[in-house]
Amino acid sequence: MRNPAITLLIAFFPFPVLAQKTTAPDAAVKAVRQYRQENEDRIMRELREFLAIPNVASDTVNIQKNAERLQGMLEARGIETHLLSIEGRGPVVFGKLETPGAKRTVIFYAHYDGQPVDAAAWTDKSPFEPILYDDAMEAGGKRIPFPAPSGVPHYKDDWRIYARSASDDKSPIVAMLATLDALNEKKIPLSVNLKVIFEGEEEAGSEHLQQTLELHKNLLAADVLLTGDGPVHQNGRPLIFFGNRGVIGVDVTVYGPVRALHSGHYGNWAPNPALELSRLLAAMKDENGRVKIPGYYDDVAPLGEAEKKALAELPDYDAELEKELGIAKPDGGGKKLAELIMEPSLNIRGLRSAYVGEQAQNVIPDRAEASLDARLVKGEDPKEKSRQILEFIRQQGFFIVDREPTMQERRTHPKVAKVIEQGGYRASRTRMDLPVSKAIVGVMKNIEGDVVIAPTLGGSVPMYVFEDLGLPWLGVPIVNYDNHQHSSDENLRLGHFWRGMETYGALLAGLNW
Repeated sequence: MRNPAITLLIAFFPFPVLAQKTTAPDAAVKAVRQYRQENEDRIMRELREFLAIPNVASDTVNIQKNAERLQGMLEARGIETHLLSIEGRGPVVFGKLETPGAKRTVIFYAHYDGQPVDAAAWTDKSPFEPILYDDAMEAGGKRIPFPAPSGVPHYKDDWRIYARSASDDKSPIVAMLATLDALNEKKIPLSVNLKVIFEGEEEAGSEHLQQTLELHKNLLAADVLLTGDGPVHQNGRPLIFFGNRGVIGVDVTVYGPVRALHSGHYGNWAPNPALELSRLLAAMKDENGRVKIPGYYDDVAPLGEAEKKALAELPDYDAELEKELGIAKPDGGGKKLAELIMEPSLNIRGLRSAYVGEQAQNVIPDRAEASLDARLVKGEDPKEKSRQILEFIRQQGFFIVDREPTMQERRTHPKVAKVIEQGGYRASRTRMDLPVSKAIVGVMKNIEGDVVIAPTLGGSVPMYVFEDLGLPWLGVPIVNYDNHQHSSDENLRLGHFWRGMETYGALLAGLNW
């Protein structure tokens, strides 16, 4: 049964759009803004209903519900839609909207799954209940009710919606669809054919995206792909990025006695795995954050002249970030954040051993666990990076297994580590001097004036899949940088959401190359 809100959309927004022509970007912006001001309640209702569906990639039942909701949202706008799936995995939602006379095709990519949640860590304990605040929590924002529908603009720019995937990535999806509604109602045609690809396991490593798309190559003919993933620049200005880092994950478990022991009876005698793991992790980096694993930086591809120029022109916002985040001395040995993003990283994303706080017990733990991620840059191979980390652990004297060690292994080897390689993918980058690259930068500068242009985004998005298909791609994110992406209290600043709609409108109606 179709959702009533989607049925309402069909009545108000019949597609397809009018015959193709290029519209001045500023005219598209004006039209989208006017539509938004007239339809804020409708747009917010669609976003809130979408956010209310839990979307952790491992929750296959709710991932399927998300995909089916997206299918309805696309079909309501006259977009030909298919759910592309591999058995047991979240579907890739594919949509196609033809524009009469258009000579170019743009694919828009985003993901509809989100990071796992710990409800207890959220201020309101409700990751999948969209909650409205009148400002950021850190700025003293207070929880307020969603306003009653009124037909006039009443959502303030500084208001924020708190919910998992409010920024990463459900809001760019809704912004894109609302932009289509706006252009249609204001009789502004698209200048391109549009295809959309919405993925349901990006936060789980996009393990099956390439396999799924390879099975449906016939659907993917296009001239460029745009992704809405990621935030705007930390200085608040719109961002265009031409690359992203790759990523791998590695889990390490170090073992002590087969059971936790009384720290008084056995302290100074029984090896402590938490201490052993701490030594291992500390050995991986120097005091400036430089990775000490042999060969770690050897395969980094040098930047081209266009990338070097863009990097040199990036705004220096480090001092403001240090103040905001309470950092006295950043890692990096004096290098700027923008420079460090161009290098591979190694991060401890979680540690666990026995208990702390009110649950602390006077024990020697039986094990200690760490979860690592490494961000890769252009030129690096994920398998080689995992091998380097594995070999370093071995060189520190650990006997390595990929399962729970046997009692005989524990008795034989003083240091035992279980290492689980989670896989990952390589970095990707599009040339900045391509005609389409220049055209997108031109549209953005037309409507924004001051646009931040970055060779690479710090985060990871599976753009290598599209690179392998021969598609140039660029990132045009719209959400606020302080969105708590990947952590508790994820949020969306509404002023960024509204401006994002206008950005998408200018690109869809004014892009020409």
